[in-house]
Amino acid sequence: MAYAMPHLDMTDFKYDYLIVGSGLFGSVFAYRAHRMGKSCLVIDKRPHLGGNVYCNLQAGIHVHQYGAHIFHTSNKKVWDFVNAIVPFNRYTNSPVANYQGKLYNLPFNMNTFYQMWGVTTPEEAQKMIEAQRAEALSAMKKAGATEPRNLEEQALLLIGKDVYEKLIKGYTEKQWGRKCTELPAFIIKRLPVRFVFDNNYFNDKYQGIPIGGYNKLIDGLLEGVETKISTDFFENRAYWEKIADKIVFTGKIDEYFDYVYGKLNYRTVRFEHEILDVPNYQGNAVVNYTHAEVPYTRVIEHKHFEMFGQEVYDVPQTVISREYSTEWKEGMEPYYPVNDSLNNTLADQYRALAEKQPNVIFGGRLAEYKYYDMAPIVEKVLDLTID
Repeated sequence: MAYAMPHLDMTDFKYDYLIVGSGLFGSVFAYRAHRMGKSCLVIDKRPHLGGNVYCNLQAGIHVHQYGAHIFHTSNKKVWDFVNAIVPFNRYTNSPVANYQGKLYNLPFNMNTFYQMWGVTTPEEAQKMIEAQRAEALSAMKKAGATEPRNLEEQALLLIGKDVYEKLIKGYTEKQWGRKCTELPAFIIKRLPVRFVFDNNYFNDKYQGIPIGGYNKLIDGLLEGVETKISTDFFENRAYWEKIADKIVFTGKIDEYFDYVYGKLNYRTVRFEHEILDVPNYQGNAVVNYTHAEVPYTRVIEHKHFEMFGQEVYDVPQTVISREYSTEWKEGMEPYYPVNDSLNNTLADQYRALAEKQPNVIFGGRLAEYKYYDMAPIVEKVLDLTID
């Protein structure tokens, strides 16, 4: 089966670029190409633009329809670029973990260790963690292992039993749908551990949310660009391949190649959105539920992304979203690649095919089968050569 773009006389081309998918990769690419004088058409199978960063206005609140999206970067070029499209606010990501009704600050820092053990100095916290690390190492050696054999052993070596069992184990097993002892160790090679009282989750210099929501960012990027929503590339693939010189593809790489090597696996997220008649439900944008018996992984209260202090109470209602992690099936939105050896080997085969497509640019989480935050996607597109 051949996958090369059909050979057409240049007079048959209407657009320089057909961009399949209007998420950040596609939208930033369209912005750059349009400003260079290239003709672009952006199509998206969903009934809206923006991909997973799309926000739905409910009760006067911009609801992150596909889960919380917090923009963060240390790259000033990227930060200046997005702020030139729409100004960002000063939101700082400081999630909280709820384990059996008790709250712990994230990432793991002195506030967490005080809540966990009552310690008040970095030295006390370090001694607690080192003692538990030593216990984990001893148990692993008794089992005849010289390196962590799974995620559980890796986590115990990094942070110890107490933090692992209360704040990592249940959440991770819900997120991946597998026991931590069945997950590879490399998933959790590092954990953010800080011996300071700092609840800022990210180390990046810049972070925030677009003022007015992410739709403002997407609208700004696609201003002047022709777009079509509710349009599935694969429903009329032969037609779409003929109307442009080149294609920018941001969908599933295995689907593009008709699953010739088989289907890649994904994890996805199901959301329950609810409007509540209270101005402030949980006092924080993100609360993780780390106990295995709670079926959802976290609750997002969207107004806290953009409203601060008294502003929270100026809007009488609030909107929350409960997130349930599950295996991807046909008809669902694929979210995360499954980073095990089987899927990574399969993805490499598809990437090899992609490299042989001179007129197709594959970009983004699905097209590269790689987990990306938002800022690295923007940075990647800004660094692309567009001709």
